Order: sequence, then structure tokens, then C-alpha cells
Amino acid sequence: MSVREIRLFGDPVLRTKAGEVTTFDKELRKLVRDLGDTMWEASGAGLAAPQLGVSLRVFTYLNDDDEIDHLVNPVLGPFSEEMQDGEEGCLSLPGLAFELRRPERVLAVGQNMYGDPVTVEGSGIVSRCLQHETDHLDGVLFIDKLDRETKKAAMKAIREAEWANEAKPVIKTSPHPLFGGHAT
Repeated sequence: MSVREIRLFGDPVLRTKAGEVTTFDKELRKLVRDLGDTMWEASGAGLAAPQLGVSLRVFTYLNDDDEIDHLVNPVLGPFSEEMQDGEEGCLSLPGLAFELRRPERVLAVGQNMYGDPVTVEGSGIVSRCLQHETDHLDGVLFIDKLDRETKKAAMKAIREAEWANEAKPVIKTSPHPLFGGHAT
């Protein structure tokens, strides 16, 4: 469909809990396709709707077959007691990556873009992705989960990042009320 601008750290939409999807229509399907196209173009492993400025509970991710998949209205759990350590980054914090501990496995229940029930069992990188993207839907960034010293280093890196010091572009939003616009 189309590649959209990714919102960067500091944009208030990234700190807002996204609303539940209640309408499964062509606008939602376009959003899912745009998420996938944008994620692919940016070489990401996942991308949540708030990162495109859309406060809805939907994200795309690379599944175990390295194919773009999506989840709408995800609920996570149970989580494994076994943990994994791994480097994590975010398209809204370009160029930054830090070690973060997360559960090795997670079960995600939600819907597809047509409203059909979906269950995903994620392990390894897919588990990490499901957790990271669901965090976005709750207004949580991965840097919020870092230990104190690492978070301090992350905030310093953000202050020094070239993208954090550039003028923010004006981003046009959809006039459709489902995507934050106002009906006229």
C-alpha cells in the first residue's frame, strides 16, 4: 500500500495507551498493509500503529517463517518463567539498541484484520517482538524496561542522537475518525 513516516521518541502518541479496534473494515486492512510496508522498508522486526501516529491496538511483526504477520487487540500471557537476554532496538529510537531481559516464550491472543480469532505462540525473537509491540500499544517503550544505569545511558544517547535534534516534520493524519481524524 504505502510507506508512512515513523513517529520518533518524544511524540506524545508513543506514550498513549492505544484504543481497542472495534471496526474491521477496509481502513483497518489498509493500516495493516501500511504497517507491513513501512516495517519492511525500515528493516524492522515489528511495528505498532502508534508508531505511525494511529492510536489503535494493532501491530505487524516478522513471524517464525520471516513473513510479515499482524495482530489486532492482542492480549499476552501466560509468559514462560524461562528468560532470554538479547539486544533490543526500536524504529522510533533509530540507531539505539540495548540489552533487555524478557520471557523466552509467550502466548498472544487477538484477532486478524478481519476480526477472526488468532492465537500466536512466540518463542525467542518472536516472543520478544510480541512483547515489544504490545508494550507500544500500552504507551510503553523498551527503554522504560531497562535497568537504571542502562536507562541513564539510553537517555544520554537519545539526547546526543542526530534525529532527536532535528526539527520534527508536520505529519498529516487521516480524516477518518477511526484513525484519529474528526468527522465533518
